[in-house]
Amino acid sequence: MNTTDGTPQNTRVANALGAKDPSVRLQAALAVGSNPDPGLLETLVERCAVEPDFFVRDMLSWALTRLSPQITLPRIRRELDSARVQARSQALHTLSKIGDRGAWAWITRDMLRDADDEVARTAWRLAVALVPEDEKKDLADELVAQLGRGDRAVRLSLSRALVDLGDVVEPALEKATADPDPAVAAHARATRLLRQDPEAGFDAAIDEAKRVIALGPERAAAAAAAAAAPGVGETSKAAEASEAIETSEAAETAETAGVAEIGEPAETAESMEAAEAVDC
Repeated sequence: MNTTDGTPQNTRVANALGAKDPSVRLQAALAVGSNPDPGLLETLVERCAVEPDFFVRDMLSWALTRLSPQITLPRIRRELDSARVQARSQALHTLSKIGDRGAWAWITRDMLRDADDEVARTAWRLAVALVPEDEKKDLADELVAQLGRGDRAVRLSLSRALVDLGDVVEPALEKATADPDPAVAAHARATRLLRQDPEAGFDAAIDEAKRVIALGPERAAAAAAAAAAPGVGETSKAAEASEAIETSEAAETAETAGVAEIGEPAETAESMEAAEAVDC
């Protein structure tokens, strides 16, 4: 490609990146990344802010990573202050692809608390990837303060970010399990369960957290121990049936208090977790 702004070649590429057909836009972004041209930096950044197709946006970010960080990073940093939600979100996503640790200083509390869930989710992922060791605790406290936020997808993202931070999150999570807001407490408990067993599904962790809140920690532990004990007889089975009824009634009370709002997926756990993996 010609590296001069405004050349006929760059104009043709810019037109292709704005074509109506997403497959044409995807191929154009692939071509730009395969033949990196600093003259197309502005075009790529602008397209990131308005491109409606997820896969094309991801290819645009990849194309930006193919350019020199010396010219790319300052331009992307400007997008972090954009009034356009997608511009902010995609700038954060592109920074995560570049992985320059110097970008940690650009992640503000306002970004982590952005009113738009997608911007906040992307900021959480980037922050966890770039945070210096000696600032992990402060980041953990900031993220824990947002437990209970948003829908299932948002809460799953937050839990994963906290799990990825490691042991530093445990004190703040433990404190949050006693939060008077049942949604916050259940989200905190579910995140702790995921830390203990990363292979556990998010919905299963939420269900277990709600059960513990409904029964209380001591009764929940006793019920789990009884269920695990060998040689359960008829008396034990009757006790289990009674316990199940009590659990159901307590769960209904907890749902009325708002705990159930955490675990109401519009899709299956498998499809949501697959979407989350693609998004990361």
